[in-house]
Amino acid sequence: MRSVRRALTGESGTMLPAFVDHHVHLHLVDSSDLPRRGIAAVVDLGGDPVTLARRPDGLPHVAYAGAFLTVPGGYPAGRPWAPESIVRVVTGSSRHPGVDGGARTAVDAQADAGASVIKVALHADAGPVPDDDTLAAIVESARERGIAVVAHAQGDGQVERAIDAGVSALAHAPFDAPLSRRVISRAVAAGQAWISTLDIHRGEARRLAIANVRAFAARGGRVLYGTDLGNGPLPVGLNRRELLALHEAGVRGDALVATLTDPWPGSTATDAVSTFIAGPTPTDPDDVPTWLSRGTVVPTEELTRVD
Repeated sequence: MRSVRRALTGESGTMLPAFVDHHVHLHLVDSSDLPRRGIAAVVDLGGDPVTLARRPDGLPHVAYAGAFLTVPGGYPAGRPWAPESIVRVVTGSSRHPGVDGGARTAVDAQADAGASVIKVALHADAGPVPDDDTLAAIVESARERGIAVVAHAQGDGQVERAIDAGVSALAHAPFDAPLSRRVISRAVAAGQAWISTLDIHRGEARRLAIANVRAFAARGGRVLYGTDLGNGPLPVGLNRRELLALHEAGVRGDALVATLTDPWPGSTATDAVSTFIAGPTPTDPDDVPTWLSRGTVVPTEELTRVD
């Protein structure tokens, strides 16, 4: 964080690293306004790998998982928002390349299309989920390709299964039940990251998600800013409500900035762009989320340090 002046406008303000939304669905939104509204890079966690691989270079910078890996009848197959191209059905736990329906074949298809992370659906409240052997095969196959695995973990015992299997990140901070201190400590010890997506929830789910994040962050857990953009009426760009919810969960100040600038899974935009926030920095810590929400993406070369 440094004080700068922007050459194009003459404004004084603060320069920060480029901000990342770690959970979006680009096929459901128009992403062209994201840089103007503060987001330089995104992680698409469920899209057509062919379309994503063909996306032209530019802002926002895009890393992606490709299709959801699920089982027959599993989430999100059949949802109106989930065309067939974003769903890959895994029918067996084979770790051998080229086996039709095998876990390794499904992982390879996403990796060969340029995926930076593999997403597996562990949504037991919405249908069948991969069994332990299939989940282990997905994680092992991804690891052999040098790629992390992120899971949509929802339903009884699914967070624990994700931890046991070595899943690197959760696509949503757990929101359907309070997690025990033991489970949260295990997630932290395993180095698991949680993508926030707090603003998609209301009522009890929101309360539980914030409480789980608070406990996770307090034990040193790695929290990533992510909105699930495309899921309902969310703002395109920096989401002030998401930032306020993270602040409420105890992720504040420098820790809040870290959720926005974390490179997971290698998605940060180049140093050629930075986040610029015009005006003075806030003196009240409670004003930081709103201040951060005013960021915009600018070429780094436009910013001159002010000592």
